[in-house]
Amino acid sequence: MKLFEKAERLKQLPPYLFKEIDRKKAEIKAKGVDIIDLGVGDPDMPTPQHIIEAMKRAIDEPANHRYPSYSGMNDFREAVARWYRERFGVDLDPEREVVSLIGSKEGLAHFPLAFIDPGDIALVPTPAYPVYHIGTLFAGGESFFMPLVSKNKYLPDLKEIPESVAERARIMFINYPNNPTAAVADLSFFEQVVAFARKYHIVVCHDAAYTEMAFDGYRAPSFLEAPGAKEVGVEFHSLSKTYNMTGWRIGFAVGNEKGMEGLGAIKSNIDSGVFQAVQMAGIEALQGDTSCVREMTQVYTERRDIMVQGLRDAGFHVTSPKATFYLWVTVPEGYSSAQVTTRLLEEAGVVVTPGNGFGGPGEGYFRIALTQKKERLAEALERLKGMRF
Repeated sequence: MKLFEKAERLKQLPPYLFKEIDRKKAEIKAKGVDIIDLGVGDPDMPTPQHIIEAMKRAIDEPANHRYPSYSGMNDFREAVARWYRERFGVDLDPEREVVSLIGSKEGLAHFPLAFIDPGDIALVPTPAYPVYHIGTLFAGGESFFMPLVSKNKYLPDLKEIPESVAERARIMFINYPNNPTAAVADLSFFEQVVAFARKYHIVVCHDAAYTEMAFDGYRAPSFLEAPGAKEVGVEFHSLSKTYNMTGWRIGFAVGNEKGMEGLGAIKSNIDSGVFQAVQMAGIEALQGDTSCVREMTQVYTERRDIMVQGLRDAGFHVTSPKATFYLWVTVPEGYSSAQVTTRLLEEAGVVVTPGNGFGGPGEGYFRIALTQKKERLAEALERLKGMRF
């Protein structure tokens, strides 16, 4: 064996999508091109001031400089439980059914380590956030991909999962409102998932990072609102997108007590918990003034409307989403996702994400993140209109 030869789990990984985009972006930027980045879903608006002030106060407390609790401060977990009760009508035991996370990505990646053995299957949507598949690989499991296609409203067709696969499956990942397609799911779909999970003894992991980024009066449900969901499932949430706290790295997992126990056991052996000052800022986010969330959604609504109309005027097909800050745009006929995104970058200096980077069924689409001011979005549209497809 060669020195520093990579482990098989790393060799199996596909190239990380955004790393390649960053490489190409830097190459174009070095030529002096003014880049408008609509690729990565990183909010451009600042964290609300009342949350920042809570963090400042917490940093001055020496007690917060010590190791935090592995599962999270009692006050933070209680704040999460109160928020779930008020927002979704879901009751949670803060001691047994809530775990703090260093961002929801960390929790999603670690969860398979608790419940997947080598040879087990995870049911993974595609196109999707890559961490579901990657976490499964790191645990030694196999991914069975559930295609998300427009004819099914980007919901997995549970009837298409073979019996032999379902019987070997230990985990099912779902994500609504959805990244990258911006699709939404209702409680009737979640009820179907609960029935399927019960039949085959599968743990459901719902990534709910975008529930609060909803428009036009739409309110996204929690998976745990479905009857019986807590018996089979867990839900992952984040403060990153709701409160513009991507860099703070704080989220939480909630739901089935055994699910939280397993995830907590993995985390206690891998990390040392979330910095308490950040948890105290998280408490302020969950319990404080919520007008910041309403203001943020108004901004994204305006951006969405500008981009949807502008894209349609430029000849692109796009559905106006009810939630998330993403647009899932159909590529022009005769082009691949990679061809369109490459042309947009090289000829217009506009970064978007090729749909196939999220999985095979994403071919034929590209994703736009509404994470630039409306003036920059208008400039991006002007550049697109000058192109011929």
